[in-house]
Amino acid sequence: MSASFEATARAVDAPLPDDVPDPSAVGPAAPPELVVRGLRKTYEAETAPVRALRGVDLTVGHGEFVALMGPSGSGKSTLLHLLAGLDRADEGSVTLAGVRTEELSGSRLARLRRRHVGLVFQFFHLIDHMSALENVALAALVAGARPAEATERARDLLDTLGLLEKQGERPAALSGGQRQRVAIARALANRPTLLLADEPTGALDSDGAAEVLDLFTRLHHDGQTILMVTHSADVAGGAQRIVRMRDGMLLGGGTDAFGEQP
Repeated sequence: MSASFEATARAVDAPLPDDVPDPSAVGPAAPPELVVRGLRKTYEAETAPVRALRGVDLTVGHGEFVALMGPSGSGKSTLLHLLAGLDRADEGSVTLAGVRTEELSGSRLARLRRRHVGLVFQFFHLIDHMSALENVALAALVAGARPAEATERARDLLDTLGLLEKQGERPAALSGGQRQRVAIARALANRPTLLLADEPTGALDSDGAAEVLDLFTRLHHDGQTILMVTHSADVAGGAQRIVRMRDGMLLGGGTDAFGEQP
């Protein structure tokens, strides 16, 4: 392990407080995993305010795989940031695993995110000077695992994703598809209630995109709840349900978990 990884392990080698529920305590008998009601977000700009979200209602049931589609500027990424607790809404509510996030302080919101949310980005955002194993184990450490547990979890995930032989490689030595698989393993390191993916195939060629979509399908079949933003109709077609977004609003609703495509 690198010196930077070991330093991080020492810094976070402490259990998380008990004021945020553990994912293992949230059973499959209590869907939905995500409930969004009346979500609004406006950003100030030099010319005029930008109304990024204009009253979004969305429900994602336990184990559901939902694709969110819409043109650039429709509010998809803003919505994901609010769901992940990376930003705050002006109005409305987000309930994740039974917890109303708008009622949490900044520190408790961060703990909720570390325990319940996995994030996959378009451009991977791996740490260049760390190996694939260290990138994944670091996420488990931040979520509260002990160093030995984090390393074991990382190896198990890389093995499941077909990357165990690449565990010692740094991101620069991996293909785009392999880097995204490492990023997905990192997002799964905390055993998240909800996996959020923002254009996970956008930076990949067709082979890499097919690889990632196949992985998401496997995760869905194993019971993982997924909300994925994508521009690709082919990628969205692999989801259980498609929700479309335009001008900060969902078209045709989005509140019926396991319902028909809007």
